[in-house]
Amino acid sequence: MTQIKRTPLYPEYEKHGAKTIDFGGWDMPVQFSGIKNEHFATRSAAGLFDVSHMGEIIVEGPDSEAFLQQMLTNDLSKLNENQAQYTIMCYEDGGTVDDLIVYKLEQEKFLLVVNASNTEKDFQWLLDHKTDGVSIHDFSEDYVQLAIQGPKAEMILQQLTEENLETIKFFYFIENVRFEDVTDTALVSRTGYTGEDGFEIYINARSGRDLWNKIIEVGESHGLAVIGLGARDTLRFEATLPLYGQELSKTITPLEAGLGFAVKTDKEVDFIGKAVLKEQKMAGTKRKLVGIEMIDKGIPRTGYKVLNDNNEEIGEVTTGTQSPTLNKNIGLALVHAEFSNLDTECYVQVRKRNLKAKVVSKPFYKRS
Repeated sequence: MTQIKRTPLYPEYEKHGAKTIDFGGWDMPVQFSGIKNEHFATRSAAGLFDVSHMGEIIVEGPDSEAFLQQMLTNDLSKLNENQAQYTIMCYEDGGTVDDLIVYKLEQEKFLLVVNASNTEKDFQWLLDHKTDGVSIHDFSEDYVQLAIQGPKAEMILQQLTEENLETIKFFYFIENVRFEDVTDTALVSRTGYTGEDGFEIYINARSGRDLWNKIIEVGESHGLAVIGLGARDTLRFEATLPLYGQELSKTITPLEAGLGFAVKTDKEVDFIGKAVLKEQKMAGTKRKLVGIEMIDKGIPRTGYKVLNDNNEEIGEVTTGTQSPTLNKNIGLALVHAEFSNLDTECYVQVRKRNLKAKVVSKPFYKRS
C-alpha cells in the first residue's frame, strides 16, 4: 500500500479546523472554515493556499532551451529571465501529458512547476526525451509553495518584505525575496489559479511554516482566510482555468480545451504533437470546451452526459457546480463542435432526468 504524502505544512492544518482528504496520494485540506466562506474571502479580501504538493523540476544546461522547445507547446524564445509562461506538454497524438508553468531563472536554467499527480510521470517523460547538454532534476521535496490570492494579497504580503511587490508584473517573478522573521529567501511570482490578483511563493521547505504563520498573523485582520482544495476548485472553475484530468487529459488536446494561446504551431521547432495540433488549428477541432448554464433546476456534475434534442450523446461535463459568485448552476462541457455556438440549447443527464441547459460565454468570472 502506497503511503499517503503530506506537505511540510500539514501540522498547521489542525489549528484552522481542516478537513483533509486523499487528493492524488496527498493528505490535503478540502476545507477549513467552509468552501463558500473561503471562496468569498478570496474574492473579497485574500486567501492563503498550501500548494506544496505541486511538483518542481529544474531543467538546466547549455541546450536546456532547445530541449524544452521540443517538449513544450508554447514558445520559450519569447521568455526573458525573471519571466514565467503557461505551457503544455503533449503526446505525439496531441493528447496532454500535463499543463504547467515554466520560469526562466537564468539563460540556461528553467523551473517547471507541474501538477502534483503528474510529477513522477512528467519527470520520467522529460528524462525519456533528454538530450546531451541538459540536466533534469526533481526538487519537489525541497520546496514549500504558497499562494496568496485576492484583492488584498499585495497589501498583506507587502507588510512582510522590503521588496517592492508592485513592480512584479503579471507572469513575472523576483528571486531572493526576504520576508520578516523567515530564514530563507523566496521566489515570488505574480501568478495564480483563482482569477484574482496575487502571488505564488516558492521557499525552502524548512522555512515554509514560518512564512505561512507570518502571512496569517499579518493578514487575518484584513480578512485573509486559509483556503482548502474545495474553494480552490470553485475559484479556478469560475475563471475557467483548466484542471488536469477534467478539462485536459491524455485524450483531450489543448486546442479542444480552448488553450490555443499556449500552442505555438508557427514556431520553427517541431515540438512533440505539433503535426496533429497544427492540423487541428487549421481544420478546427471536432470537440470544443464550452460553458453551460442550467435552465432547468439541477447541477451539472463532472462526468454527466450532455445530450441533444434527439436524446443523442454529444459530450460530457468536465466540471460543474453551483457558482458561489454568480449563484448559478454552471458547468464546463466538452461537446461536438456543431453544438458549441452561444445559446445552443442542450440537455444534461442528471441521474435519470434530462435537464435543459444552454451554451454561454466563458470565463464565467472576470475580476473588474
